[in-house]
Amino acid sequence: MAEGLFNKLQIVPIRPIGQSGGMSESLLLFITAAFLLAGFVKGALGLGLPTVSVGLLAVTMPPAHALALVIVPAILTNIWQTFVGPYLRDIMRRLWPLLLGLAVGIRLNAGSMTGPYARYSTIVLGVLLMIYAVIGLRKFVFSVARRDEKWIGAIIGLITGVISAATGVQVIPSMPYFQAIGMERDELVQALGVFFTVATVALAFNLSSAGLLDESTTWPGVIALACSFTGMAVGQAVRSRMQPDVFRHWFLIAMILLGIYLSGSAIYNLARP
Repeated sequence: MAEGLFNKLQIVPIRPIGQSGGMSESLLLFITAAFLLAGFVKGALGLGLPTVSVGLLAVTMPPAHALALVIVPAILTNIWQTFVGPYLRDIMRRLWPLLLGLAVGIRLNAGSMTGPYARYSTIVLGVLLMIYAVIGLRKFVFSVARRDEKWIGAIIGLITGVISAATGVQVIPSMPYFQAIGMERDELVQALGVFFTVATVALAFNLSSAGLLDESTTWPGVIALACSFTGMAVGQAVRSRMQPDVFRHWFLIAMILLGIYLSGSAIYNLARP
């Protein structure tokens, strides 16, 4: 018969090929574990949800897609942290240059996660995790005089915003700055909530403009949100029963190892022909 005849053509249902269905379930399980751990760290230490979750998810996906899953849980948990405490007015009066610089920096570097240099963002993310952990382990002591807080804070916020727009992480160089201005523990926890709320809302605008926040992130986002709050509740419950210095020490060591893995694997993938 002529090759052009279609009398034997059949239309059959589309079925998953290989392990695509299993991979999807595995990814959801990984997201669940990542956000439970990230929520626990945030509940125990008052920070770490975006840092831990983006760092872990970057093992399986680009940082931009990881951040798209982190945004909603990060915004909601940070808003909750922002309004738990009596220091909000004082924090805004004291830190507004830092917050303004942060928002401007994130907006100025919009598109860096999805632009031509996005493939290098995993390397930068890994390096930042290592720097953050080393600074924490070495316990460097900085001090910023109250009269210099506003202009230094504006610069720190701008640099942090530019880095955050490229990696989704807001801890460098902001965390050393927070330690340098000498806040009390409860005020610091609330100030971190304000700072991360501004950062995540600004990042959400960047991701929305890039088309990364759509219906495909809804179901994983619901899982991430539920796991984040569950992990936070557990972390807060055990905060008073554990030795925070010991926990923080091993947490920072884990961040170094994760940073080495992310940077090393990304460099290896870039070097392959």
